[in-house]
Amino acid sequence: MFLNKNIVLIGMPGCGKTTIGRLLADNLSLPFVDVDEYIEKKTGKSVRQLFSRGEEFFREIETTAIKEISSLSPRVIATGGGVVKKEVNMDILSKNSIIIFINRPIEDIVKDIDADSRPLLKDNLDRIYSLFYERYPLYLKYCDLEIKNDIGIDETINEILDAIKKGYD
Repeated sequence: MFLNKNIVLIGMPGCGKTTIGRLLADNLSLPFVDVDEYIEKKTGKSVRQLFSRGEEFFREIETTAIKEISSLSPRVIATGGGVVKKEVNMDILSKNSIIIFINRPIEDIVKDIDADSRPLLKDNLDRIYSLFYERYPLYLKYCDLEIKNDIGIDETINEILDAIKKGYD
């Protein structure tokens, strides 16, 4: 399968974007980039450290990273859960990407997530529900494709591959 676009994964923290992204990239023989990992490598600071200076500070760095990463294609990109909060991010990504919303049930996320590693959740895991209700409409607004991650990683990846093939054959 030949792709000339990026595949961008959006969704809640803990929905599986990074895990799915790595496996999808392997499957498609494409490079994989996790936006948060890219930011950490570029700045020499953890996402938590950057967030300690305020969410807006982090979001500006994230936008710069999105511009840099998305200009190189094709690749598989796993975004941070809040990337949809800035319309400019989604405008940049939509120019040369297929945007896939990984929709995992919030109950499953809550069972599995390590809240201590998530800056917006570290002091209050219940905040994930308010983040979900805030972001869910944005995920739907910006995605080209919604894939449910409720049956297993392999099945989710196969569903993504099938959807891409149908759209690009």
